[in-house]
Amino acid sequence: MNTMPGVHALIAAALILAGSLFPAPVHAQSFLEGDFDPAIPTLADTVGHAPGERITSPDEAMRYLKTLAEAAPDRIRLVEYARSWEGRPLVYAILTAPDNMARLDAIRADLQTIAAGRPGNGAAIPVTWLAYSVHGNEISSTDAALMTAYHLLAATDDPRAAKILAETILVIDPLQNPDGRARFVNRFRAAKGIAPAADRQAAEHDEPWPSGRVNHYMFDLNRDWFTLSQPETRGKVAAIREWNPVVVVDLHEMGGDETYFFSPAAEPVNPNITAAQQRAYDIIGRNNARYFDAMGEPYFTREVYDLFYPGYGDTWNTHQGAIGSTYEQGSARGLVWERRDGTVLTYADGVRNHFVASLSTAEAVADNAARFLSDFTEYRAANARGAAGKGAWVIDLGERRWNAEALGRRLAAQGIAVLRQGGPASACGRTYPQGYLAVPQAQPAARLAKSLLDRDTPLPRAFLSEQERRRAQDLPHELYDVTAWSVGLMSGVEVAVCGAASGDPLAADAPIAPVAQGAGSFAVAVPWTDSGQARLVTLALRDGIEARVTDEAFAAEGRSFPRGTVVFPAGANDPQRMARLAELAREVGAHTVALESGWVEDGPNLGSEAFVRLTLPKVAMAWDEGVSQLSAGAMRYVLERRLGLPVVPIRTDRFAGADLAEYDALIVPDGDPAARLGEGGMKTIRAFVERGGVLVAVGDSLGAFSEGDTPLLSVKREVALGRDPFADEDGAEEGGAERPLAKGSEIVSEAEYREAIRDEEALPDTLPGALLETVADTEHFLSAGYDEGAVVLASGSLIYNPLDRAAGTNVMRFAPADALVASGHVWEENRRQLAFKPFLMAQETGEGLTIGFAHDPATRAYLDGLDLMIANAVLVAPSRVR
Repeated sequence: MNTMPGVHALIAAALILAGSLFPAPVHAQSFLEGDFDPAIPTLADTVGHAPGERITSPDEAMRYLKTLAEAAPDRIRLVEYARSWEGRPLVYAILTAPDNMARLDAIRADLQTIAAGRPGNGAAIPVTWLAYSVHGNEISSTDAALMTAYHLLAATDDPRAAKILAETILVIDPLQNPDGRARFVNRFRAAKGIAPAADRQAAEHDEPWPSGRVNHYMFDLNRDWFTLSQPETRGKVAAIREWNPVVVVDLHEMGGDETYFFSPAAEPVNPNITAAQQRAYDIIGRNNARYFDAMGEPYFTREVYDLFYPGYGDTWNTHQGAIGSTYEQGSARGLVWERRDGTVLTYADGVRNHFVASLSTAEAVADNAARFLSDFTEYRAANARGAAGKGAWVIDLGERRWNAEALGRRLAAQGIAVLRQGGPASACGRTYPQGYLAVPQAQPAARLAKSLLDRDTPLPRAFLSEQERRRAQDLPHELYDVTAWSVGLMSGVEVAVCGAASGDPLAADAPIAPVAQGAGSFAVAVPWTDSGQARLVTLALRDGIEARVTDEAFAAEGRSFPRGTVVFPAGANDPQRMARLAELAREVGAHTVALESGWVEDGPNLGSEAFVRLTLPKVAMAWDEGVSQLSAGAMRYVLERRLGLPVVPIRTDRFAGADLAEYDALIVPDGDPAARLGEGGMKTIRAFVERGGVLVAVGDSLGAFSEGDTPLLSVKREVALGRDPFADEDGAEEGGAERPLAKGSEIVSEAEYREAIRDEEALPDTLPGALLETVADTEHFLSAGYDEGAVVLASGSLIYNPLDRAAGTNVMRFAPADALVASGHVWEENRRQLAFKPFLMAQETGEGLTIGFAHDPATRAYLDGLDLMIANAVLVAPSRVR
């Protein structure tokens, strides 16, 4: 094992801490001076290195936690709550005094009663939940978690530790992303030499693609809290719901030149967060400040990290009634990092600071245990009484049925009460032939439900005014993430607000029931209506079941079937295959219609050219440097895990010599792939399309295929509204030569000055993220399932001009400006410029087809309402092109 020379000396020097809080000398295991029980094993005893001396791997962290649990079973208990995609365990540690541990079940039961909005029996004590390393390359927090557990168990003369264990339950989730951390640690150790390098250019600091930030499917797990797409998130949410903590802290890292951040958070604050909650942040923040001031450690608050988007760990938990916070430590991204100001940041510094913040937070809750528990109790009870409303959100099961059912289960998995009413049913004067889901507004989780189900969550007016002032001064806006996340819109389902609605409670793990109609034996039709239908078709094709797909609607046996409907003829499939189709439909919960014959009342027959044989495509994806890891991961996840379609990743720098003859579709995720693909790779892709392949390019990657004299996609990226990148310049001579002098001019006003300095090549201002309406070209097969348009997410500054009709088709375009915004905030000039511009484009080249998405339809996997659009492009298009 190589260790950093002098690292103990660095630690000791860094930890000569002032006052009674941190007296010297410093104990090598805890960062705090004191007496420690030798029966509690140290990290060095267990894995061979002291805290901050080496970056602890996931396996080492697990080994140490198990050793602690074996040494002090009366005060610490480990619970496995999930397994990662790669099979690594995710655990949390419960730490509390022996008397509390002995009655743990009673405490948990009473907390669940309180969380249900009912009076407790007095058994409950508050739970503080500390979560570490949700981003696997934010490394110091996991070692801080281990040190926090050790100190609370081993310190024999620290009254803070004794009080924390006596007055509260502390839950430590030491490693939320073990796959990402393992990736980072393995690469760091492989790159490190005999001494760690402080140079930020060093290989040990320069992560290859994908980084350790993301999990196996390259998701940012701190954006997945209400989407619940990843096993790490699903397990964590279930665990938090079991314990109902009053305080939740997510400990992160930021750039190495930064100091330390803790709450209170920046503006904007989600309007569903109460004033009482906002006041409580000061209690913890002031205690943290006391500790950091004693250390002489700089910090900042109320900047950068807001509490608006409910997909973060802090904001989601705050919507549940906890005081949710993000803490950020400047990262050494290794063992030592030279900052731009010349100072040196060590890994041990980060571990120490997160350890101190952990202990300080737990102490603040213990010192105010009655208040925190009382505030949580009142929050949940007030919601149950109707503080957030007394009606109900009603979700129609007649529109995108499978997506609506899946949404109801995701809400239930977050502790939101959901009722299901079978059809036909009525609510608030409206009939729901297929039934509905109802989410009562008077329930303990009402504010989370409101934030997720309301069509729009408004930004504070004062905050918006300040952003417009900043933009007028050419300063960047201060929005950190998306401004829209209405889950009904993202799932493509209709959500109405009703005075009252009834039904039976829906369980999160309830299977989605299939809908099997008709009694014929000629064929089985699968209407192209929702994600479940696309998954059924994909799984059936994987099992070799023959199918045909139509690009025209038809009517048969008294029923209407939309464009995109897939028909499985019994004549082309033996009874075993048809039985397997029925089995798959039951497993998925899909909608099928058995047809008696091939006769139709309207539209094409099965033998028409409108129907083509649908086969399972072989799909490749550009992978590695040049494409966004988030975009690649989300698209692969949607295709593989939601739709069931395997994807083969091919590294970008291999395309020059790649043989794509066996592939039907190639996906190039969002990014800037041209340089990594090189001239040879671009030629390979063009030849693939010309021979009949389908290229699906996403976001900024469209730029690589829209250049040159014969682009695969004949569009151009637009500059900001009113700019002219080709305007004649006063300094240019005839022939384009630059003159040494500029034409004299007079500037007489601020407005003229702003005009004089504006950048004619400036791109549109960055859109933080809003949900926008689109309009479909219903003559194109790629819009099947979206006759009424679709709601999409647009972010960034990317706007393309429409395809010329001679070149291709603008399959889905943004709605007119006055009808564009479905939810969220859009700058006025962006709203006007986006109107009528393309979202989904298609252009033929040779025998193949290039499909372009101006914005990523798979982003974060939370736009499941766009699954059919993705399936049209990847699953159906190869058969249509053929």
